[in-house]
Amino acid sequence: MSAITADSVKNLREKTGAGMMECKKALAESGGDFEKAVDVLRQKGLATAARKAGRTASQGLIGSYIHMDKIGVLVEINCETDFVARTDDYKELVKDVAMHIAAASPQYLTREDIPQDVLDREKEIYRGQVTGKPAQVVEKIVEGKLEKFYTDTCLLDQLFVKDPDKKIKDVLTEKVAKLGENIVIRRFVRFQLGENQPAEPKSC
Repeated sequence: MSAITADSVKNLREKTGAGMMECKKALAESGGDFEKAVDVLRQKGLATAARKAGRTASQGLIGSYIHMDKIGVLVEINCETDFVARTDDYKELVKDVAMHIAAASPQYLTREDIPQDVLDREKEIYRGQVTGKPAQVVEKIVEGKLEKFYTDTCLLDQLFVKDPDKKIKDVLTEKVAKLGENIVIRRFVRFQLGENQPAEPKSC
């Protein structure tokens, strides 16, 4: 078991935004392993986010990001109060998500937003790539390929460009735990110079 030092608690707090006592408990629970302690706090953050998910989020900000005058993004992220919307942490979140959308070009907000005909077409393509295997094995392979499709195309499932160890939904969860309010990415639109007119904003 690694020693739990004041520096390790401080570093964990800075990385996760959790309180001092929560960081100490997480390090104790993980035997002093820093990365395991991060996982412990993220799991607790998920529980926090689940409790807050039903609360109304009608405040927030609309953020924008322009890259090299060739890519533009608008994103609406909602929280519960104007007080939280004005904090530096919240503004940073909105900016980071807008920059991520510019870089990663998601097609949908959530996997539930994907039209059924698109999913059916993807499944048929994946099944066509697998031959000579039992049906159950084929379906497991198809499901695995679908998960990769979600990671590539759905904003909440995408790996955060600034920290590929997290998904965008993990970034939201951490902010919910830190700021104490329900936070929802409501919709976004991405423009790229020379593309056809963008579709309707992706929203939940």
